[in-house]
Amino acid sequence: MQNKFKNGLIAFLLSWSLFNSCWAQDVGDTLDQAETQRVAPFQVFDNLYYVGAKWVSAWLLETDQGLILFDSLYGELTDLVIDSIRELGFDPDDIRYLIVTHAHYDHIGGARRFQDEFGSVVMMTEEDWNMTNEPAIYQDYPKPIRHLSVADGSTLNLGRTRLRFVQTPGHTVGVLSTQFTVYDNGYPHDAFMFGGVGLNFSGVDRTEMYINSVKRLMGFQGIEVNVPNHEGSGEVFERYEILQDRQDGDPHAFVDPERWTAWLDQLLIAAEAKLIDEQEAAVN
Repeated sequence: MQNKFKNGLIAFLLSWSLFNSCWAQDVGDTLDQAETQRVAPFQVFDNLYYVGAKWVSAWLLETDQGLILFDSLYGELTDLVIDSIRELGFDPDDIRYLIVTHAHYDHIGGARRFQDEFGSVVMMTEEDWNMTNEPAIYQDYPKPIRHLSVADGSTLNLGRTRLRFVQTPGHTVGVLSTQFTVYDNGYPHDAFMFGGVGLNFSGVDRTEMYINSVKRLMGFQGIEVNVPNHEGSGEVFERYEILQDRQDGDPHAFVDPERWTAWLDQLLIAAEAKLIDEQEAAVN
């Protein structure tokens, strides 16, 4: 199982390079279509639901004072998110906050729509808010209205739910990661969303930022659940298949602290290899 997960991670990281090199060759057409990217929404924990697409994730966190959405997707895939929220029996008007992990179009592209249609408050780091004033990377998107900037170490309380924010630069200079509690039949588990793990960026400085972010997360204690913003970096669909067959007494398929630790180790190995390449490129 470990080798399968490791191979999956390597394939995911390499896919970012393929994604960049093939963007002009209509790869985006398949990724952008709701009909090919649609996934039936599903519940993972008492308070956490998957409402994303096949290639890019969105998550809905339920609180006693409203809903929190992680990432908005974009274009037709934003329709998919909204439809999924309703299919689960929730009302998008109850989305109090939209947490944007970083300002790439696939995560921020639908943010303006959630602001305009549902009055959601958008939260993002200052660095990535600034990115919205720059030419878009890969694909244009409607520019959201600037709402709240999130600083490293800040928190958000909504009812009895508390989110702790961690800035983890690298994938972008302002990647926003979040630590929060999920519940399995009332039993709490410490969950974490690493807001940007792809290596589709360049430069020694950015790569060193990424490495430092991964090393910092390695020092966090007690993380049990990986909540990825691309399902491929957390085996979301594979784990959900296991969860569906869960019997009384079986562990929860998403509660896997050992895999979280191993995943960070693998991210670090990949980033350190990239750093060598970036350093060589810088002197040539």
